[in-house]
Amino acid sequence: QVRLVESGGGLVQPGGSLRLSCAASGSIFGIYTMGWYRRAPGKQRELVASISSTDTTRYADSVTGRFTISRDKAKNTMYLQMNSLKPSDTAVYYCNVDRGWVTWGQGTQVTVSS
Repeated sequence: QVRLVESGGGLVQPGGSLRLSCAASGSIFGIYTMGWYRRAPGKQRELVASISSTDTTRYADSVTGRFTISRDKAKNTMYLQMNSLKPSDTAVYYCNVDRGWVTWGQGTQVTVSS
């Protein structure tokens, strides 16, 4: 069973950068999509970015041009590079993998504040 662990969250000033990591405990094969989601206080969880097994990426409009999703297959790790952070990016960030069934990580807090 694959387990996902996020890391890299923290407190950053507006305009700053963070890189989140999502490490999978085992190899992921076949057709799948991995994604980053976030849940801000009082809001529903939303998709931030995703990457498919064929490396097709997609982004939420609110992060396009600022965030970049990538992965290192050899390390079984997915990343989210977040630049030009805004207070509205404050949320708990979760990674997941969808292989027809979905596995979630435990989340990592990102706080953007001066």
